[in-house]
Parts: sequence; structure tokens; C-alpha cells
Amino acid sequence: MGSAELRTELEHFLKNLDIEFVSVQHPEVFTVEEMMPHVEHLSGAITKNLFLKDKKKKGLWLVSVRHDRQVNLNDLAKKLGVGSGNLRFADEAAMLEKLKVGQGCATALALFCDKDKSVKFILDSDLANGGHERVYFHPMTNAATMGLKPDDLMKFLRETGHEPVLHNFD
Repeated sequence: MGSAELRTELEHFLKNLDIEFVSVQHPEVFTVEEMMPHVEHLSGAITKNLFLKDKKKKGLWLVSVRHDRQVNLNDLAKKLGVGSGNLRFADEAAMLEKLKVGQGCATALALFCDKDKSVKFILDSDLANGGHERVYFHPMTNAATMGLKPDDLMKFLRETGHEPVLHNFD
């Protein structure tokens, strides 16, 4: 699932920012577990990404964490000030509308599609500051994985207008 046209658009966006990236093609995957055999040879941090909504204010959140982290939605909701029990997985229609990707394709790289900047972005602080050679995300399709240097990820996020909220998921 995903779009070749959007992937090309993303690659042009990155190139225009002088951001170097590496890509690995693999079969479509819908879980981190399915993906790992295809990417375990890569040097860096593989991510998992959750697209969430705040049930009270109807805010949207994209959370990117290292693939081996546990995400406690109640703890995260408290930290974000939305109240325990108020974060839920957003439906696919909202993800398609805001990020232009569907189930299995949630990715920080889709934030360039969120033109009205309505999606708040939470980033595992380890991905930004953990000394990883690269951090890996789906590039608008779950049939590939793309790696960026952490500083380039931060540059990309700034250019999209999505200053990340860094959170320690240890």
C-alpha cells in the first residue's frame, strides 16, 4: 500500500533540501515484525509509527519511536496533557486525509503532506540524540524503508513546520 507518485514527491522534497537518503525495497509489510527480516542488516534505528487522536479535543498525533520500544498510551497522554485514557488510534480515513498514507504506512516522512500542520509530532528522543548512523521510516509505501541521518530528519521536520516534541520512551 502506498503511492509511487507520493514517494517520488518525497524524494524530490528531500533532494531539494540536500538531504541524502538510502532506500531498501522489500515486500509489503504491515507490522514491525514482518519488516525486520528485510531491514535487520541496516545500520541505525528502525522505527515504528503510531497515528493517534485525542478523543476530547480531536487533535491528531503522529508518534515515531525506535521499533523495540513499548508505548504506553495512558502515560503518553498524561505527558502530553490530554489526560489519561484520552489517546486512541486514529482511523485510516484521517490518516489518508492528513498524511496521504493508509494502514501500515504511517511515517514521519508523510508530514510533508500535512500542509495545514494539524498533526502534532512526537519523536523518541533516542532517534534524534542516540548517536544512530541513520533512522529508518517507510517512504510513503510499506514496500520500502528509507534511512536519513538524524540531523537531516530534524531538518526535514523543520522544513515541514513540524517541530517534534521529544519524548524519552525508556
